[in-house]
Amino acid sequence: MPKFSFATEEGGFDKHIRLSIRGYNDLWDDILKFSDYFVEDGTTIIDIGCSTGRLLKAMKMLNSDHAPNCVYMGIELEEEFFPELIDEDNLKFQYKDVRNFDWLSEAPRCSLITSIFSLQFIPKMDRQKIVSQIYNALITGGAFILAEKILSANSMIEEMMTFCYYDWKRQNFDEKQILEKERQLRHMMKLMTREQVTSMLTDAGFTSVQPFWQNFNFVGWIALKS
Repeated sequence: MPKFSFATEEGGFDKHIRLSIRGYNDLWDDILKFSDYFVEDGTTIIDIGCSTGRLLKAMKMLNSDHAPNCVYMGIELEEEFFPELIDEDNLKFQYKDVRNFDWLSEAPRCSLITSIFSLQFIPKMDRQKIVSQIYNALITGGAFILAEKILSANSMIEEMMTFCYYDWKRQNFDEKQILEKERQLRHMMKLMTREQVTSMLTDAGFTSVQPFWQNFNFVGWIALKS
């Protein structure tokens, strides 16, 4: 069986994720609007697990007038995305495991770092170190925006969330496709609870942590370095 890759989803990754996560477009729009508050001229903006690079390109366009000298950097592990990840002025892409990224030398003065449904695919034993490195890379006043699929703390709520999500997802996928995707992801995606994600952020040093978006068990947070 071939290795699973989001990059080879029918219709392209960006279409697939919009059809897979209810409200994804709202999350995406919120992140763009938030970027306007944090992107500072002369700093670095990083997207961990940048996939097609669409978010970084939109951020660059949105913030080009007040922050023309920023460097935007996408880190992506899936090599099949790279045919469309073309470097341009102040926008670079690295084919790399974020666990091997040298934050000190490659990411000076970050004002904004994003990770949208990416940390959940990194082994749990490595996540705290990565989030701590993100905190240290940010300038004072910078932000880390992340989105993760979570586990509910209550088994009844978990069942409700899961099966209502499947009911919604059947608008775009049949039962066989939904089940096959769950089977493919079960060894790759290791979920945490909302409380565990919050603790991971505060343990790294973030003192202001705020959930700003949720749809079923998909949640977005913003964490500030004060």
